[in-house]
Amino acid sequence: MKVPFLDLKPQHQAIRTEVLAALAATYDATRFCLGKDVEDFEKAFSATLGFPRTLGMNSGTSPLHIASLCGGFGPGDEVITTPFTFASSCWGISYVGATPVFVDIDPDTWCISPEAIARAITPKTKGIVVVHIFGQPARMDEIMALAKQHKLFVVEDCAQAVGACYKGAPVGSIGDCGTFSFYPTKNLGGCGEGGAFVSKHAAVMDQAQLLRVHGSPKRYTHTEVGFNFRMDGFQGAILNIKLKQLAGWTARRRAIAAMYRAGLKRTDVQLPVVPMYGESVWHQFTLLHPKRDDLRAHLDKNGVGTEIIYPGPMHRQPCYASLGYAAGSLPVAEKTSATCVSLPLFPELTDEQVDHVIQSVNAF
Repeated sequence: MKVPFLDLKPQHQAIRTEVLAALAATYDATRFCLGKDVEDFEKAFSATLGFPRTLGMNSGTSPLHIASLCGGFGPGDEVITTPFTFASSCWGISYVGATPVFVDIDPDTWCISPEAIARAITPKTKGIVVVHIFGQPARMDEIMALAKQHKLFVVEDCAQAVGACYKGAPVGSIGDCGTFSFYPTKNLGGCGEGGAFVSKHAAVMDQAQLLRVHGSPKRYTHTEVGFNFRMDGFQGAILNIKLKQLAGWTARRRAIAAMYRAGLKRTDVQLPVVPMYGESVWHQFTLLHPKRDDLRAHLDKNGVGTEIIYPGPMHRQPCYASLGYAAGSLPVAEKTSATCVSLPLFPELTDEQVDHVIQSVNAF
């Protein structure tokens, strides 16, 4: 049996007719940059997930850039973040001239460790970028307590966690702002690039909206140096359709994850932890194994696709070599990167495919 790591075709085939009709309507109305389709998506996203307001953007990286600007980060500032993430989580910090300060991760959830954050705070610290990795909410109560104590601006990177909650509150609503990605592989993915920015602070949302469109409150008036971060109408139209399926897709992801957790019996495998404070939306199902590469080869021979997400932590990437993090400086993140492997997990997987993955891992 073949089990691909990810196959987007079944999901898109199921909604093909509806999507093509929506794209035709957008095309005929020439609603190409922002416009009604994006506005409809912004309203639906807010209503579905529990945000007062949403700004659609052209990628998942752009709202992270905007977040750093809204947080007032700049040269001479330090912003604490996780090394176990995709590069975009760090780019916003670097784009504005601030310095990312990488700290270690929680050994159970693989999200940023509040204890490590506390040790890293200095007079130069201006903010924290939290990543809800693989769909798992971070320990936000402890992080927000530190932020309040030291007057820090908290950015929640929710690129992998759309629909996740921490103690009943949607991720993205707890910190000072939240950012989302709609890259095609995400739980809510477009047919191209896309992202969103949310905040509980009206003033932050107003600033983000201004920066999103050339710093322009009205046409040909520019009160700030802004950016072209607009979501295009086609992505808005597609996301409007896919958003209606998100709850069902999330439920299926959770069911698959439950099957993995119940069925994987190896004592040498570390499974992802489900904490009491919230339930993951399972963007990935990742496990740790000391012979990760051998396990991957075994699974490949059995027709099971896997991926390594992420093979190299950000503090050891060449672009941040000047920061001086030596090998072994963040041991939990480095061990996690060296031993992690992600199994197939997307809503269209059949129970038979999931069972084949389980039996293949158990037979290693």
